[in-house]
Amino acid sequence: MSAYKFIAAAALAVSATFSIHGRQSLVDDHIDSLVSNHKIITIDGVPSMTVSYNDSVKSLIEDFYYDQFRHFQDPDAPYFLFMSKDAQLAMGIGGCVRMRGYFDWGGAIPASGFAPYLIPMNPDPAKMKHFDTTPAGTCLFFRVIGRNKTLGYYQLYIEANFNGYQSRDFHLKKAYAVINDFTIGYANSTFSDPAATPPTVDAQGPNNKISPTAVLVRWMPRVRDRWVFAVSGETPAPQTSTDGTTTEKCDNWMPDWAAFAQYEWARGQHVRLSGIVRTLSYRDLIAERNHNVAGWGVQLSSVAHPLPSVTTYVNASYGHGYESLGGDLLIGNYDLVPDKSRPGRLYAPAAYGWNIGVQYNFTHAIFATVTASQTLYCPKDAADPQDYRSGQFYAVNAFWNLTPRMQLGAEFDLGCRKNFSGESRWARRVGVMAQFSF
Repeated sequence: MSAYKFIAAAALAVSATFSIHGRQSLVDDHIDSLVSNHKIITIDGVPSMTVSYNDSVKSLIEDFYYDQFRHFQDPDAPYFLFMSKDAQLAMGIGGCVRMRGYFDWGGAIPASGFAPYLIPMNPDPAKMKHFDTTPAGTCLFFRVIGRNKTLGYYQLYIEANFNGYQSRDFHLKKAYAVINDFTIGYANSTFSDPAATPPTVDAQGPNNKISPTAVLVRWMPRVRDRWVFAVSGETPAPQTSTDGTTTEKCDNWMPDWAAFAQYEWARGQHVRLSGIVRTLSYRDLIAERNHNVAGWGVQLSSVAHPLPSVTTYVNASYGHGYESLGGDLLIGNYDLVPDKSRPGRLYAPAAYGWNIGVQYNFTHAIFATVTASQTLYCPKDAADPQDYRSGQFYAVNAFWNLTPRMQLGAEFDLGCRKNFSGESRWARRVGVMAQFSF
């Protein structure tokens, strides 16, 4: 647990930096360039171009970027925005064309995402090197943001990505509505903190990235500007290891319950403590009884700009039966596993992980990031020697925003998988990306 404690302490140290400089960060400068890079189409007449109107337009567009659940790889606000005459309603249809290419050597990972879990321990000599490309991440979305005397603040959002079969099938990624402090729909889990995930070219990202999406109902009030709280009920999707002979899965009957408390000292900078409680059900076929096991997880995360040119990302998580919520262990069935001392019984094993990243902006349009991450699986029983024990992920990348809406990126990824037998193997990848947002 020493790594977990170290990263937890690092998150608290990051939160203590707050704002030690007198000017905004270069990341905020880039957001300002995006906010000013829009074509406004008034939908009910020519507006009066007053200072108040311009401020209202800027405020609505900033809501696209200073979102509590916005990830680096999420698309930018639409270039063309339909705006009401009083600047109380903004509507846009946008998207992102994203192409990635990658090259593996020394034993190729059989996926477009660089996941240490998938590193082949005994690679096929015919598959030691691999080059491929993918349009995965290309997307279309529709968004409405407005303010109304009756409803207050509201937002509608639908996004679909080309991430399905062979990375070309079109499928729904998000679909939700926000009215004041309430969110209902298919959205990022309250247990996730996408903004605290370091930028990567690779779509998979750090191998401890907690990134579930679920149909949920969330209440998220802001208290005295600095504090944000949230609680939600979310549709569960547990992954349990049953054999159909001694154990079998039961239908879900209870939502996952997630919550967080966040302190925010500036827009886009915060420290957050989040948690989730789950009901994991299965049937003991030997005793012919159903059982409910409590799963839970906690996460400490932060994103901060200690200097105008520096951004830090910190995340640490620990729990039992929360493995399916993201990272390497999402690939297997680790929420409930067999209890070897009691045939017909399952239990929720422990796991923990961390990731940390440091981004340096040479200018608001050019930056580089260094990222490190680890996930560790901790069952109480002796595991199969060939089973996954831990994974490590390291990345170094550079991004260049040629224009506010055109971006190039290059990255070197290094990963390691270690099994319970003590056997380990490293994998390497070089990836590039080009994207255009509209």
